[in-house]
Amino acid sequence: MNQSQYNQLFSFIWNIATDVLVYAFEKGEYKKIIMPMMVLRRIDVLLEPTKETLLTMKQKLDESNIQNQDPILYNVTGYPFFNTSKFTMKTLKSETDPLRLKMNFTDYLNGFSKDVQDIIDKFHLRQMVDNLTEAERLGSIIEKFTDDKINLSNKPVLDDDGNVRLPGLDNHTMGTIFEELLRKFNEENNVTEAGEHFTPRDYVKLLADLAVLPIADKITDNTYHIYDGACGTGGILTIAKDCIMEIANEQGKHVQVNIFGQELQPDTFATCKADLMISENINSFQYHHGTEQREYIAFDSTISRDGHPGETYDFCISNPPFGTPWKEDLKKRGLDEKDKKKFTDSRFTVLDSDGKELSFIPDIGDAQMMFLANNLSRMREDTALGTRIVEVHNGSSLFTGDAGSGASNLRQYIIENDLLEAIIAMPEKDFYNTGIGTFIWVITNRKEERRKGFVQLIDATEIKTPLRKNLGEKNCETSDTDREQIMKLLMDFKETPQSKIFPNNEFGYWSVKVYQPQRDEQGNIVMKKGEPVIDKKSKDVEIIPFRYEGGIEGFFENEIRPYSPDAIMDMKSVETGYELSFTKYFYKPKQLRTIDEISKDIRGIEERTDGLLNEILGK
Repeated sequence: MNQSQYNQLFSFIWNIATDVLVYAFEKGEYKKIIMPMMVLRRIDVLLEPTKETLLTMKQKLDESNIQNQDPILYNVTGYPFFNTSKFTMKTLKSETDPLRLKMNFTDYLNGFSKDVQDIIDKFHLRQMVDNLTEAERLGSIIEKFTDDKINLSNKPVLDDDGNVRLPGLDNHTMGTIFEELLRKFNEENNVTEAGEHFTPRDYVKLLADLAVLPIADKITDNTYHIYDGACGTGGILTIAKDCIMEIANEQGKHVQVNIFGQELQPDTFATCKADLMISENINSFQYHHGTEQREYIAFDSTISRDGHPGETYDFCISNPPFGTPWKEDLKKRGLDEKDKKKFTDSRFTVLDSDGKELSFIPDIGDAQMMFLANNLSRMREDTALGTRIVEVHNGSSLFTGDAGSGASNLRQYIIENDLLEAIIAMPEKDFYNTGIGTFIWVITNRKEERRKGFVQLIDATEIKTPLRKNLGEKNCETSDTDREQIMKLLMDFKETPQSKIFPNNEFGYWSVKVYQPQRDEQGNIVMKKGEPVIDKKSKDVEIIPFRYEGGIEGFFENEIRPYSPDAIMDMKSVETGYELSFTKYFYKPKQLRTIDEISKDIRGIEERTDGLLNEILGK
């Protein structure tokens, strides 16, 4: 689908809201109607060609008293869904009586198979039918969505000569339309969803490349599993799958790729599930884990309810929400904010090399690092490929949290276990509804030999292509050329102005409390059992880099004792912390102007204003 065709389709769907729903519904309700109807029609149009065949088969199965009919009916439609109602959306639009139309539409919804029923429930479609009937808009909106001018199917519409009249709508384009519609609906109503943002398709392609291209030569005849714990409409999953399949085809390999995910938002989950049912054409939307039956795309919060417990994957690629509190996840466990430490989950706690419990539980105000910890728990240890994690974060994930905090502990675990391959700083305003810069973490438990013991930092903040027209906050994109440039920096693994390479211990530090001794009225140090008594009010916390020559003792002798000879360092307070700072390594100070340049400007101003004061004063 070219840009012109995309624009026409988007405009048609957008105008349905303004043509049909105006005056009957509040603007804030538009997306709750347009989105579900778009997804429903996308499913409906695929069932039209086999409708009569399916009804005939259904009758035969009923007459033969066959109970397990679903597999047979799936084979008739060619999809993992069907509808046994006598209606389609096109036949429904011929009904003019509003009450009969509502009754027929309800019968039509009830005729769908079980997985589509889940989608209908998540979208609250039955309530929507009631609302549209009451407003006398149900017939009009059905007519719009069945218009021959648009094609919501993933298959092209041909003319009488066999030429493509309307291209098919693939999963990627469907996701883009969904996200742009949602963004535009929100903008129209001044709605902002803090911490929530969709991943632009140009950015998704980079994530897929970062996950797959570095190990392209290791792809073999095999089955690969991709996972996204915040999967949205499924764009990351499908593009990553396409990337693997393309590489496999180029190399003559025979691979199977299974995709798994979890999503919290009901409408986004429903859209994702519908599109994967269409594009993946899987026989069932469920799979077996031992004796347990699970869904490929699970619903609910990944943090409080693990939809895929015990599963591991070859690729974990995510763009989780950041800056979003996780209070609701605590509530689901029967806890409140003060009970954060009681939030127990094996995904968020490990034992360090000394057998000490290392908690990854972060501050209550931001859950993004929990998604990273969740992905770490999915790593495969028993395969040649291991697991590659590619995850998007904001800047706070690099440094937030003191030594010993959950976020710092997570960075410590990743770096000390030599899992961190690279972090890439991306341009600001690269997303639709947030202007902040983002950072891509690349993690693997199968580092190349040359990378072992090192972390690569890549500054890609200026590798971008401006958009001709802003899309919300988004004013730039990562073009194919930009993507190739970023991938080259990663895979070359060389020191350049945009690529810095450091040993792992560059990012570690010790946090140590330093006190002054108590003094009596004469200024003498107070002693107890031969040791000076510390003044707890005098506490300072010193941050000592791992690479400081002489370590903690060297720092104390060089940086503290010369200026505070009586200072006391509390060695029992020593905590290990990790943080990364792009500013420290890539900051380019603005070149100051020379004295000659400044003097020249001053003289110029003096010349231009010569006599101006006398003129103002009338002299």
